[in-house]
Formats: sequence, C-alpha cells, structure tokens
Amino acid sequence: MAKRKDTGIFQRGSTWHIRFTVNGMQKRESTHSNKREDARLLLGKRLTEIAEGKEPEIKKIKNHTFEELSIEYYKWSQMQRSFNSKRIFIKQLVEVFGHLQLRQLSTRIVEQFQTDRLSKGNKPATANRLLATLKHSIHKGYQWEMLSEETLKRVRQVKFLEENNKRLRYLSIEECNSLINACDDHLKPIVVTALNTGMRRGEILNLKWEQVDLKHGFILLAITKNGDRREIPINRTMQALFLDKNLIRRLDVPFVFYDSIRGKPYLDVKRSFHTALRRAKINDFHFHDLRHTFASHLVMAGIDLTSVSKLLGHKTLTMTLRYAHLAPDHLSNAVNVLDSTFKSTISTKLAQVNG
Repeated sequence: MAKRKDTGIFQRGSTWHIRFTVNGMQKRESTHSNKREDARLLLGKRLTEIAEGKEPEIKKIKNHTFEELSIEYYKWSQMQRSFNSKRIFIKQLVEVFGHLQLRQLSTRIVEQFQTDRLSKGNKPATANRLLATLKHSIHKGYQWEMLSEETLKRVRQVKFLEENNKRLRYLSIEECNSLINACDDHLKPIVVTALNTGMRRGEILNLKWEQVDLKHGFILLAITKNGDRREIPINRTMQALFLDKNLIRRLDVPFVFYDSIRGKPYLDVKRSFHTALRRAKINDFHFHDLRHTFASHLVMAGIDLTSVSKLLGHKTLTMTLRYAHLAPDHLSNAVNVLDSTFKSTISTKLAQVNG
C-alpha cells in the first residue's frame, strides 16, 4: 500500500515548509527545521488559527551576516566578566565567518575551521574556546531572531576537541628570580603578584584597590571564574609591593595595575611577558604557568592540597590533585604515622610469639 503524502507539507533541500490558504490567498512558511514532524505540528497550528478566524503571524528571518550578529554579540558581551578574552575570540571569528550569511553556516564549515586552527599551531584548548564563543553567539542570535533553529542545530552538532589538561610547567626559585629581574618596570609587579597569589591573569589585570585590604591582610576576589568568593592572604612580599612608592595610586584610576598613559588597565601583557622570558632564557612557559608555579612551591613546602585548592579557587580537589606528586614525603609521613599507632600492639604480639 502506497504511503500517504502529507498535504500542505513539502521539502526544499533539507528544510521542511508548509503551505496553507488564508482568505483565498495561498501562504508558504518555512519551519527552519529538517524534521517532517515539525512541519506537521506547525501546519496543524496554522490551520487551527485559521479555523478560529485568526490571521496567522508568519515570522520571516532576514538574511543577516555573521558580522552583523557579531556586532550585536560584542555589545552584549561587554556586560560579561569574560569580555576581555571573549572580544579577542569574536574578532578572530569575524575574520573567518564575517562575510557569510548566517544561514550558510554548516557543520562542515565549522569543523573545517577547527581543522584549520589546529594546522596553524593552535592547541585544542584554544580551538575549543573559539568554538564555545561561536556556539554561544549563534545561540544568542537565535534568541534575537536573527537566524533559524536549523542553523542553530547545525552549529551545535560540532563537537569540542579533546584537551590535554595534564600539562604542569613551573619555575624553580632561581628561574623565578631570573624572570622577575628580566621584566620591564610595568610587568614586574604583575609577575610578582602572580607568583605570590596564584591569581589568574584576568584577575590580576582587573584588580582594583578596593579589593586590597592591607589592614586585615587579604585580597578579596568577590567574583571568580567559578562564580565564588575567594580571599587571598597578603604575604610580606605583597604587602611591600602594595606599599611601594613606585606603584603609583591615582584617584582617577581604580585599578592597581594600569597603563600610565591611557589611565586604563592593561588588556594583555603577552608581548612584554614573552620578552622577559627570552631575556631570562626560559622556554616553553606561559603566563598561566605562574599559577602552577605558585601552587607547586606551596605543595613542595608542605602545604596541604585542601588549602592550596582554596587559594586557587578550585571547586573540587580534582584539579588540585595534579600537584600531589610534588609532595612524596608527605605520603610517606602519612604512612609512618601508623608506626607509633600500632607500635605497642605489634610489639606485644611479637613478644608473645617469640616467647
């Protein structure tokens, strides 16, 4: 028996459309979906509206380009705490996709973008941050009715790459001193802060004086990457740094570290940091590794992982466990505690056997 063909439903490419008549006028409407069932549901809704005497409201999506979406997304992102890094990703995405109409974005095009980034030397983590920004901008574009659900689904189908988060690179005390001495004047206090607090780059560059409590001895990070409150104790090195006359505090600038010419916080210190690394002859090292250096030396000094985890702002111990191997003596000491605990009992048993 032949399969019944749905009246009023047809397909163009992979997208399903519906056809119906209102007041003698034939109307066509796209479902922006590749599922036949969505077309059936939409057609049923339209026919019900017509039967009730209502004029169906057909929304038509204009042919926006990715650049047009990015302009709106850029404005919206300025309200987010991750804007400093996201604005760079937006710029890179516009360079690739800016000329495309949003309806042209496909799973294949985005996956090819991933491949191209890797071939240019980007690490999976970097490619994933770009993809996350792209996916979120497309999601907002769908909410703003700038693109169809079909486009949203195609981009969502692209999978994130597997990342290797096991890298642990930290500096020795000698390398730390060499790096500090190799820093330009504006960079030196920033690096010292990273080594003595374990704060993330964004947290340091956006640090304000109102967050520094010298009286009680701590830095208050009210909102961290994980959305939690975090307090960093101020040691003697940091206290001296904050009181240093060379760290000029201006009434018109709320930030601790800022460009003296523009009176605004540094957006990035990548170039000057790489210059300092080259002078200090330190290879394979990134700014984020200063955070690893902070944590590694705490663990090697005997600080427990729970305390280190709190200082780093980790929600769980899982990420902090990467530093556990740096404290082998503490594992031995933990087992040696049992010597005194079981000593009397074991000695008694041995005496009875030998007796």
